[in-house]
Amino acid sequence: MTTFNRRDSLKSIAALGAASTLGGFASLARAQTPLTIGVIYVGPRDDYGYNQSHAAAAAEAKKLPGIKVVEEENVPETSAVQKTMTGMIAQDGAKLLFPTSYGYFDPHILALAPKYPDVRFSHCGGMWTEKNPKNVGSFFGYIDECQFLNGVVAAHMSKSGKIAFVAAKPIPQVLRNINAFTLGARSVKPGITCSVIFTGDWSMAVKEAEATNSLADQGCDVFTMHVDGPKVIVETAAKRGKMVCGYHASQAKLAPNAYLTGAEWNWFTAYKTVIDAAQAGKPHPNFLRGGLKEGYVKTSPYGAMVTDAAKKQADGIKAQMVADKFDIFKGPLKDNKGAVVIPAGKTMKQTDPVLESMNYLVEGVQGSF
Repeated sequence: MTTFNRRDSLKSIAALGAASTLGGFASLARAQTPLTIGVIYVGPRDDYGYNQSHAAAAAEAKKLPGIKVVEEENVPETSAVQKTMTGMIAQDGAKLLFPTSYGYFDPHILALAPKYPDVRFSHCGGMWTEKNPKNVGSFFGYIDECQFLNGVVAAHMSKSGKIAFVAAKPIPQVLRNINAFTLGARSVKPGITCSVIFTGDWSMAVKEAEATNSLADQGCDVFTMHVDGPKVIVETAAKRGKMVCGYHASQAKLAPNAYLTGAEWNWFTAYKTVIDAAQAGKPHPNFLRGGLKEGYVKTSPYGAMVTDAAKKQADGIKAQMVADKFDIFKGPLKDNKGAVVIPAGKTMKQTDPVLESMNYLVEGVQGSF
C-alpha cells in the first residue's frame, strides 16, 4: 500500500502534460507497459465490511501479470477524493481507477474524467448513464439474492420468530436488501417478522451497538445488516447470545459460534472484466451488473450450527437463482402498510428499473423511515 498521502503532497506536483485519448496507445506499447490501477476506499481496508470486500479484489488484481496496484484508504466523499485520484494519475501514472465509494461518483469522478480522457474511471454503484463520459463506468451486484438466502437460513434457525436488520440509510439498495431478507425468511415461516432500525449513517459504531442491543431486547434472535463495517453489530449480537448472517465480507472469524452464513461481494469479477478491457485497449465497460450466476456475489460458508434442513432449502434456491429460475420480487406483494406494491401475476426481474428505485418495506417488516 502507498504510505504517503497524495492529498497533501499534490502541492509539489508540476502541471500535467496534454492527455492522449483512450485509443491513442499502440497495442505493442500496451502489452509492454504495466497497467497501474488505483483503488480508493472511504474507510479502512480491514473493516470486515464494504472496504475489505474491495481490498480483497485489489489483492487478487495484484496477482495479475502486467498490473501494479496503488491504494489509499480513509478518503472522504469530498473534494479530497479528487485530490487522491489526481495524485494517483500524476504521481503513480495510474490509467485505471477504482473509486469504490457511492459518493465518489457525483460530482467528483464526473468532474475529473473530462480532464483525463486517457484514464478510465470504474465506480462501484451502478450510477453511470449514457449522458456520462465514456471513460467512466460503473458496476454493481445483485446481493439481494444472497440476502434472500440469509433470510431462509435465519428463519430455519430462529426460535423466537423475530429476526433483525440494522441498516444505515433507507436508500433503494438498502430497502431492497431488507425486503429480500424478509421475503427469504417468510418463504420458510410466513408469520416471521423482521424488525429494522436505521442508524442514519454508513459507519456509526455507537448507534450500531445501540440498535443491536435494542433489537436483542425486543426478542430478535438472528441479525443481519447493511452498514459499511458490520464488525460492531456481529460482535454485539454474539455477546448477547444471538445468531448472525453477515454482509459485504465474511465476519465468521469475529463470532464463529454465532455466524450462520453471509451475503458477500465478489468484486474481482468486475475488476477483472474492466482490467482485461484496459489491457487489451478495448472500450471501457460502462455498465456492469451481475448476481450469483455471474459471480458478482457469493454466500459465506455455513456455520457448524446450521441445520441440514436450512442448508438443503437455501442450496436449492441458490441453484435456481444461478439457473435463472427464481425471482425474489413477485406478486402478490404488499408493503408493511398494507398497500399492494406488486400485483398478482407480476414478476420483477433483477434488471427491472423499478427495483432500482424501491421505496417501500414489505409486509412482515417492523420499522419505518
